[in-house]
Amino acid sequence: MSLSLSFTHPILSRHVYSAVFPPPRFLFLSPLIPTTSRFPILYRAPQRATALSATAVTASIFRDTAASASVFAGAYALVFTFDILTQKELIQQNLSRKLVHILSGLLFAISWPIFSNADEARYFASLVPLFNCLRLVIHGLSLTDDQSLIKSVTREGNPKELLRGPLYYVAMLMLCALVFWRESPVGVICLAMMCGGDGVADIIGRKYGSSKIPYNQSKSWVGSISMFVSGFIISIGMLYYYSALGYLQLDWGYTLHRVAFISLVATVVESLPISMLIDDNISVPLASMLAAYLTFGH
Repeated sequence: MSLSLSFTHPILSRHVYSAVFPPPRFLFLSPLIPTTSRFPILYRAPQRATALSATAVTASIFRDTAASASVFAGAYALVFTFDILTQKELIQQNLSRKLVHILSGLLFAISWPIFSNADEARYFASLVPLFNCLRLVIHGLSLTDDQSLIKSVTREGNPKELLRGPLYYVAMLMLCALVFWRESPVGVICLAMMCGGDGVADIIGRKYGSSKIPYNQSKSWVGSISMFVSGFIISIGMLYYYSALGYLQLDWGYTLHRVAFISLVATVVESLPISMLIDDNISVPLASMLAAYLTFGH
């Protein structure tokens, strides 16, 4: 038992404990941690905590670096695969470009859980679209020549096209990762609409879109309907994916209605005759982002 020096006061009594004879542990709610000690060599807790913290930080950095490298390798493999398929004429150029548009963004969003729980993880994930952004700028300005890149992501094979739609696309990937990350449904819905909804609409609309929308002859009814349906389904799938992993807690009754509303907003915006003023890779994700933020509130 610890020893103490005590004295009695007429009004109150108190105990004065020395550094050599500490008070009983039951008087404290947390483990006893002395702030000073006559024998500092006997107290190693701060150094141990610092070592553990440093180890955790190092592990997070290593994991996030490996995750970034894996995502980058996967993105490169995806584009390379469709380049080979196009060169062998197993798939048409326009279809290849749109499949890359659909898959690259969705796979990027699906990859976020492989990153650590550190606050800096989103910055590591954003390195992939940042690298592609710089790559598009370099080739778009014709500082270097990469015909495989130009053929895989442009409509007419003009390098300057890299500075428009494709550049806006990777910028949106980076924006969603940095701002919304895994803790908000807004980012994943935004990418689902831009990649899945708009991408599927273009493929279906080009093949079956004979009936045009009255106020925009470059868009078809079947294309808009396919955008609404595919955007809704892919968004729900992405939300379920993150909900199953524990990142999101959703009331599915309300979520279905909200996602349907967001899909409708994105579809209407995509159908408007404004593509000459603002690219779909800007208008669709921004409209989806605003609608999702207003409906989900975060």
